[in-house]
Amino acid sequence: MAPELDNPFWSSLRSRHRALARCIGDAARYPAEFAPFLGVTSAEADVADALVSLIDPGESVYLLGVAPNVPAGCRLETFDELAQMICLAPIPVTDGPEVIELSEAHRADVLALTALVYPHYFRPHTMELGRYFGIYQDSRLAAIIGERLGMDAYQEISAVCTHPDFNGRGYARRLLALLSNDNLERGRTPFLHVSQQNRRAMRLYEQIGYRHRRGIGFWSLARA
Repeated sequence: MAPELDNPFWSSLRSRHRALARCIGDAARYPAEFAPFLGVTSAEADVADALVSLIDPGESVYLLGVAPNVPAGCRLETFDELAQMICLAPIPVTDGPEVIELSEAHRADVLALTALVYPHYFRPHTMELGRYFGIYQDSRLAAIIGERLGMDAYQEISAVCTHPDFNGRGYARRLLALLSNDNLERGRTPFLHVSQQNRRAMRLYEQIGYRHRRGIGFWSLARA
C-alpha cells in the first residue's frame, strides 16, 4: 500500500531528511535554500500556529498529497493533480555517452540548466538532498537526473532535465534507467512525480517501465 508515498513531503522530512527538517508539531518543511516543500501529518492536524511560524511573510511553499486547514493570513491554491509513478523492475540501459556523478564543481552548470527547463523547485542546495548525475557534451551540461525525496524503502527520482539543444538523443532514457536500476539494487523502489498534462514525459516513463500509482494532490500555500 506504500502509505509513505501518499504523503511524500512529510514522509521524507521525518525519515531520510530528518536532520534537515524544520519541524513544529505536526508540520515540517525543508529550509528554503534546499526546497520549497512543506508537509503535515494529516488534513485534520491542528497546524495553524506551526504554519505561521514555518512560513515567512510573503513566502510560498508547496504541499503534495495532504493539505492542511488554512490559517488566517494564508492562502491555499490548488493545482491539477500530479501523476505519481513507480518502477518495480530493472530497465534496459541504452548505449550512450558517459554519465558522471555531479558535485560542487558542477553546481553552476546544474543551476543554469534547471533554471532554463525546470524552474520553481530547484534551489541552490537541492543537490545536497541526494545524488545527481549528468551527461556533458561539447563541454556543456546536456542532461541531468537526481534524487530528492527519500524514505527507507523508496527513492524519488527528480530533475530529469535535458537542454533543448540536446533533445531527442535518448539522454533522459539512459539516465533514468541507470539511476532507477541502481536504486532497485539498493533495495529502494524508485518513484517520481510528473504533470499529467506533460504527456510526452509520461509516455517516456511508461515506455521504459514506470507505472502510474495514483494521482496526487498538489497545492501552494502562501503567507501574506
